[in-house]
Amino acid sequence: MKQKGIAEAFEFFADSNAVIRRGADSVIHGKENIRKFYSAGYFKTASVKWSPDFVDASGNGDMGYSFGKYSWQAKDSSGKINESKGIFHTVWKKQNDGSWKYVWD
Repeated sequence: MKQKGIAEAFEFFADSNAVIRRGADSVIHGKENIRKFYSAGYFKTASVKWSPDFVDASGNGDMGYSFGKYSWQAKDSSGKINESKGIFHTVWKKQNDGSWKYVWD
């Protein structure tokens, strides 16, 4: 994220069928739509920190999940830093090449 930006990072680590839930009732489907969502102006000044509290994988090692705390920080138009904190839950799927991509976030 630090090198390429938030939009590219969320797109890169997304499975081709990834879905993210944002806000109270917003569900975004697919890598391209996820990239578009994170290309909004807010995310250009934002940074995110997260740390898993728990990670586990299926017995056959092809699916996994993690959850923990996150913190978004972004500057508003006056330069004030606003912070949003919460809990994340991500479901991961092992790809044919051995890498892991998220299918739900």
